[in-house]
This record gives sequence, C-alpha cells and structure tokens, in this order.
Amino acid sequence: MSTEVTPRAREVSSKRLWFGLSAAALSWMGLGIADVLITWRECLHRQPFEGPGSNPGLHALNIVLFVVLLIIAIVAGVMSYRNWRRLAGEIAIHRAEAYGAREYLALLGVFVSVTLGLGIIWFGIPLLILTLCVRTR
Repeated sequence: MSTEVTPRAREVSSKRLWFGLSAAALSWMGLGIADVLITWRECLHRQPFEGPGSNPGLHALNIVLFVVLLIIAIVAGVMSYRNWRRLAGEIAIHRAEAYGAREYLALLGVFVSVTLGLGIIWFGIPLLILTLCVRTR
C-alpha cells in the first residue's frame, strides 16, 4: 500500500470538495431554521379564540423548501462520491481508505451527505402527513 498522494488529486477542485462536504449540513440546518420560522409565523401568532390556522401557502412553502434542500443534499452526496471515486480509483466503498486530505474530504462528504440526507428525509416526512400546527403540539 502506497501512502503517497496520487497526482490525480489535482483533478478535483477544492470548491467541489467543500461543497460536497458542507452542502448537506447547511441544508439540514437551513431546513430546521426555516421550519421553526414558518411554524412560529403560522401557529404561535394566532389569537386565542381563532384556533390553530391552516395556511396552505406556508405549508406548501415548507414542503418546497424540504424538497429543494433534499435535492441539494443529494447533489452534494453524488458530487462527493464522484470526487472520491476520481481520487481513490477503483476501490469499493466498503473498503474505502483516504490517503490524502482531498480523499478524506471527499469521503467525509459522502458520509455527511448520507447521514444528514436521511435526517432531512425523516424531518420532512411529517410535513407530508401532518399540518404545521399539529406537529408542534
């Protein structure tokens, strides 16, 4: 096993590596913040006698944000996987090793995107089933 970084590492730009690593995390955080703000706007500012609202526009906005941020996380994961494949060569993912910093960033981007992509899915499933204010109770 060689521990030298291969010259193929120059083929992947650092912007692609950092996007693959950070886009899923920023999408996950953005969805959480947007959900809190939208739910706060919809549910907590209602008058006591009016009851919980069901504004379809805010619910649709929340679903659209969920889908857009999930797509960004998926694109980041695919980009990280392609970066890692380009840097590591023909190694199977279950035998993955990262010998240099660029390979490590690409491989870490794959794991972060998968983990937080699943978190985005689990966070967004109630959006499709429940109304905004029911989720907060």
